This record gives sequence, C-alpha cells and structure tokens, in this order.
Amino acid sequence: MKKSKTYLLFGSDIGDREKHINDACNFVKNEIGEIIAESSLYTSESWGFESDAMFFNKVIIVETDLNVFKILDITQKIELKLGRTDKTTDKYQSRIIDIDILFYDDKIIKTQQLAIPHPQMQNRRFTLEPLAEIASDFIHPVLHKSISQLLAYCNDKKNVALFANSK
Repeated sequence: MKKSKTYLLFGSDIGDREKHINDACNFVKNEIGEIIAESSLYTSESWGFESDAMFFNKVIIVETDLNVFKILDITQKIELKLGRTDKTTDKYQSRIIDIDILFYDDKIIKTQQLAIPHPQMQNRRFTLEPLAEIASDFIHPVLHKSISQLLAYCNDKKNVALFANSK
C-alpha cells in the first residue's frame, strides 16, 4: 500500500510550549507514522485574537498509511491527551496544543469536518515560515503556487522568528 505524506502544523501558547509540541510529535510518531521532515521551532504572535504569550509553532511531514479522517481523529485525541479541553470553531483563543492538517499529499478534500488544504494557510506567516523550511517547493494543489511563493506574497505582518534554541 502506498504511503501518504501528511503535513501537520503544531501550535502552543500555554504552559511549557516546547514540551507540548515535542510530546505531540512523539504521539504522532507512535500513532500516525514516521516523521520524515521536521521544521525548526518558531515563535509567533497570536493570529486572529489577542494573547500575552507568544506561540511556538512547528511543521512536520509524516509518512502514513492512514486515511486523512483517521489522522484527524487521532490528532484530536492527541490534543485531548495533552490537556486541550475545548475546540472552538467560531473564535480563536489560547491553547495548550493545536494540531492542523495542512496537506494530505496533493489531495483536495472539503467536508463539513475537514478542509484540505488548510483554507487559511496562505494567509498565515506562522504556518508558511516553518513549512517553507522543509517543503518550499511543494505546490499548493488549489492555488498552484509553491510554498515559497505563497510566503513571498503573504500579507500577514505578524512577527514570526526562529526560536533561539531550535535545532
């Protein structure tokens, strides 16, 4: 069976943010598949709401034989295991851990529970910076632009920086 490449974004702005992301990576490795690429850790300002804390963000690419809906189910369970108590869809807020599925190979999926590619990624520097580090030439299957092109044209002016202790 052919393995699929799944691109995941992690974010955290509560507590030990680096530990939360590392723990989430370990759960993904144990429950979803082999991590074949991993970005550095980045810090970023909150996006879509006000927060006193900086977010930590990281993108990984996982090779898996699971379908994308099973991956969604597992990532939501990982969030709960790490202490995330509420998942809102109408407003953004601080969180212990957030795991977004950015891409599943070059598939386009639109259901009530899931949209792939992630519909906001091209508007978010905190997503594009770590993604460009490990997949700059990947072509967005809807926008038909590479990740590096999306980053170059991104209008998001929020601060995103490499975390000093990363890699």
